[in-house]
Amino acid sequence: MANILTLTLNPALDLTVELPGIHLGQVNRSEGLHSHAAGKGVNVAQVLADLGHTLTVSGFLGSGNQQPFVTLFQQRGFVDEFIRVPGETRTNVKLAERDGRVTDLNGPGAFVDDDAQAALMARLEQIAGGFDAVVVAGSLPRGVSVAWLQALLERLVAMGLRVALDTSGAALRAGLATQPWLIKPNTDELTEVMGTPVVTLPEQAAVARQLHARGIEHVVISQGALGVNWFSPGSAWQALPPTVAVASTVGAGDSLLAGVLHGLLGDQSAESSLRTATAIAAMAVSQIGFGIRDREELVRLESGVSVRALAE
Repeated sequence: MANILTLTLNPALDLTVELPGIHLGQVNRSEGLHSHAAGKGVNVAQVLADLGHTLTVSGFLGSGNQQPFVTLFQQRGFVDEFIRVPGETRTNVKLAERDGRVTDLNGPGAFVDDDAQAALMARLEQIAGGFDAVVVAGSLPRGVSVAWLQALLERLVAMGLRVALDTSGAALRAGLATQPWLIKPNTDELTEVMGTPVVTLPEQAAVARQLHARGIEHVVISQGALGVNWFSPGSAWQALPPTVAVASTVGAGDSLLAGVLHGLLGDQSAESSLRTATAIAAMAVSQIGFGIRDREELVRLESGVSVRALAE
């Protein structure tokens, strides 16, 4: 199995509230309340750990409420290389309705100053050389510029590391210029940064060719319930997920990314990798929380995934 580093620059404590439905301006009674140490890179790490990989986690973590993260890292056996910053890690409230709709209320998070940014860069210079892949996922915290993120990605790529990037907006636009090994945007995110519609298969294939020409090897485009399309030089694949009862869509994209990485780093075929990754994402939406909780259920979900090769 692989040795993987995940970077979560803006982690979060996810507070998920289960509701039959939301009635604005009225008293709403919840059916369940769940708190998770989270953030996209942390979520990816949990799924990869369940798949047998060795994980180191890093980024910026507020010292004021770090204990849920420390507990998770200890329970999971993660190597903790987070840089602590003053203040509290943000809290994100997820309002999960019974029909599967999720409303996000994302907090601002702690401020990350220049000293903390320099400390993280120095820490990565010390540790990053020994990893099979680095996942950089999520949004930027207050104080961290897109230019700093781009410099970080450029340094990781210059070290010969395979970088998997999952972000959006200006951060994704800057990241594309650094030639990451893999990106996993959804259609809306990719449409925004490319400035052209990326909805139909021909549109996606055309954009993927542009990105391949920039040196990005794997372009994985997620489409929620409509499945995922994976474009690599010389091949393209589409996977359609099985039908599941949706509990929450939080973490589905992170689970998909973890599954794709698992296949690539294990030298599995693209078809096999995408089938497993899509099944893991389907499992994610059927539960609240992150990780592979039932291997037999995962096998059953894999049997319901439809995978086909796409004409280039």
